[in-house]
Amino acid sequence: MTKRKRPTTLAEQADKHILYQRSVQDAAASRELMEHFFGARNARHPNALREDFCGTALLCAEWVQSHPQRTATGLDLDPPTLAWARAHNRPRDPQAATRWQVRRQNVLTPTAQIDFDIICAFNFSYSVFKQRTVMRQYFEAVHRALAPDSMFVLDLYGGPDAQFLLTEPRDVDDFEYVWEQARFDPINHDTLCHIHFRFADNSEMHEAFTYDWRHWTLPELKDILTEAGFRHIDVWWDGEEDDGYVIRESATNLESWIAYIAAWK
Repeated sequence: MTKRKRPTTLAEQADKHILYQRSVQDAAASRELMEHFFGARNARHPNALREDFCGTALLCAEWVQSHPQRTATGLDLDPPTLAWARAHNRPRDPQAATRWQVRRQNVLTPTAQIDFDIICAFNFSYSVFKQRTVMRQYFEAVHRALAPDSMFVLDLYGGPDAQFLLTEPRDVDDFEYVWEQARFDPINHDTLCHIHFRFADNSEMHEAFTYDWRHWTLPELKDILTEAGFRHIDVWWDGEEDDGYVIRESATNLESWIAYIAAWK
């Protein structure tokens, strides 16, 4: 009797990078936010973008396709992810593709190009740096790579919930995205987080992504940015009246929040 082959589960069929892009990223919204933050202090049109910890470089692709003069450089250390980016997110338009590039490079290493209009580090990726001296080294490297009167932007999360162990599921069309905070150390703020994906057939892509971070606070990051040479720092806070992100000097704490820091050279 022939043994029946086990059906392939939805989790086994899925591509974790596509799931991540669908559940976590909105490249057009991120581009618009950067344009908004940049326009608040500079009238010129930002063209040269560097995306640190770029992963699949989806934002780089969105950037170069938004204007024919724009260029984007993505930096990351993971060869398989960069290969995936080249195979899936390189712009199909030949002209746009010439202005899009990804490189395997440590963001602590100085780049030859030092005239970027915007450098960004999104999805809390810089949190991989746990030591203050290393974080300052990173911020100084970013500062050197920016053109005068240009912007470094990063996002961060906070609020009491950021320090608790929790699991947050969220439906995304035909699958479920699950954010898990699996560990938090109140002494050194070391935190371990996972992303899981669950499917209608009850299969699961367990720990599709794992993040071993330090949870940095907003005042800590502002202080280090100042020490690294940034002349002005804007904190963009989600407005309470559905007016989007606005610059704030102070804010009411919430159970959880996401804010942006725009640091100017």
